[in-house]
Amino acid sequence: MVLDPEESCEGREADALVSTVPGAPLAVFSADCALVGLASREGVVGAVHVGWRGLLAGVLERTAATMGSLGATGIAAVVGACIGPECYEFGEADLAPIEVRYGPSVSSRTSAGLPALDLRAGVHRALETAGVRVATDYARCTACDPGWFSWRARRDSGRHALVVVTAP
Repeated sequence: MVLDPEESCEGREADALVSTVPGAPLAVFSADCALVGLASREGVVGAVHVGWRGLLAGVLERTAATMGSLGATGIAAVVGACIGPECYEFGEADLAPIEVRYGPSVSSRTSAGLPALDLRAGVHRALETAGVRVATDYARCTACDPGWFSWRARRDSGRHALVVVTAP
């Protein structure tokens, strides 16, 4: 969703927000999915919630392309904590199309040896495909690292937030 200067997104739901409005904050929330903040020198910013479905649908690539259509060049990303493969059991049938799209690095094993999705690896591959540089990665597992919310591991109702603001 691209926000116009006069438009509010309060109460709306989307996996990705893009803005060129100076000082306008964008926020996305998650418990186990990846949160990715995107910014360019030109003042175009994006905030993206990336679960496995969004990853497979190309939400990161589409967001970077939208930012580019608004004049962004040299986009940099901050990748937040997300569930790690050691805790993210994933059906092989659901994993197969993600592996076809992003390569074998997205396939992993849980700590119990079961098939798993490496969501962080998928996010990195998608950003690389989109020409986005990862500036910072908070490589923490929301399920097993203390201090993070996890719906999958503990049914936590709390959520993490990522807020991106264009400089005024």
